[in-house]
Amino acid sequence: MLASAALIFGLVMVLLVLAFRRRKGPGDEPQQVRIWIIGLGLVFPMSVLAALLVYGLAIGERLLPREGDDVARVGAEGRRWVWTFSYEDAPGRTTQDILHIPAGRPVDVAITTADVIHSFWVPRLAGKLDAIPGRVNTLRIEADAPGTYAGVSAEFSGAGYDRFTFSVTAHDAAGWDAFLKGDTE
Repeated sequence: MLASAALIFGLVMVLLVLAFRRRKGPGDEPQQVRIWIIGLGLVFPMSVLAALLVYGLAIGERLLPREGDDVARVGAEGRRWVWTFSYEDAPGRTTQDILHIPAGRPVDVAITTADVIHSFWVPRLAGKLDAIPGRVNTLRIEADAPGTYAGVSAEFSGAGYDRFTFSVTAHDAAGWDAFLKGDTE
């Protein structure tokens, strides 16, 4: 996106210089310059921005929680200074500061807090969502590949919030089954 924005900015600046340059002779046609400014200075950037908007909306729509999808469901409760995770597929099983999820499968995380407002954010998997006392917010995340992803609480919630972190461990199918059975931590 940065490269596209820089290209558009450069193009607009060139067209702006062309529009204000001094006409040197009878061969210059102001009408052609105006067409270039409108065509490449306005229509082209608007088309690119519209395409990026459509792309962003399509990706965002895919991440919306839906009933009936083959999703794993977990609970996340923030509390100064620990996250506690519970798993619908493994009743009674909880972990602290490590969220286990299956890779390649959407996961709905029901986020809440026991004390003050926190935020749940795993930058490589999804956007940030606030944890608000007395309210449950649901965020859909999905890891494309097994691995470990860093998560943070990006909401100021008192002294020490900058060290309020957690990790997400995405398991392959066999690893997820072993986690649900309690064979791994």
